[in-house]
Amino acid sequence: MDVAAATGDDVGAVTELWVALAREQRAHDSHLLAEENREQARDLVAQYVHTGDCAVARSGGQPVGFVMFHVETGFFETDATRGVVDNIYVLPDLRGEGVGSALLDYAEGQLRDAGADVLAVEALWDNEAARRLYDRRGYAPHRVTMEKPTDAGADDAERDDG
Repeated sequence: MDVAAATGDDVGAVTELWVALAREQRAHDSHLLAEENREQARDLVAQYVHTGDCAVARSGGQPVGFVMFHVETGFFETDATRGVVDNIYVLPDLRGEGVGSALLDYAEGQLRDAGADVLAVEALWDNEAARRLYDRRGYAPHRVTMEKPTDAGADDAERDDG
């Protein structure tokens, strides 16, 4: 297994992996639609590839996972330079074989080299496998996002139940 910077030739394969990630995240209560966002995902992947902020894991020459990352910049001054792992995905058949860790190693190294002194990654609360991986890698909870349906959404749910 090899991890290297993604190239323009990888945009299509990484897009397909991104769609698979989005599809799987639906089981963890993600609101992101997979197929409906394929073209936007392709544009996003191409941007990350262009800036050097995307890597691909290959096994037998075939893409089996990817990671996208960036150094956070913003309007406000902060006391830390934050590197963010935006997306990471490994094909289900290869999970538990070190591919995710290799992708994280790559992203973390690139982010450190770019000046990040704090690293962040986000996981859906219901995705216990992802949270276990990040916990083993030394990531700790920093911020919690909480969500609830609007009153209109609650009314719709009540009507669907009755």
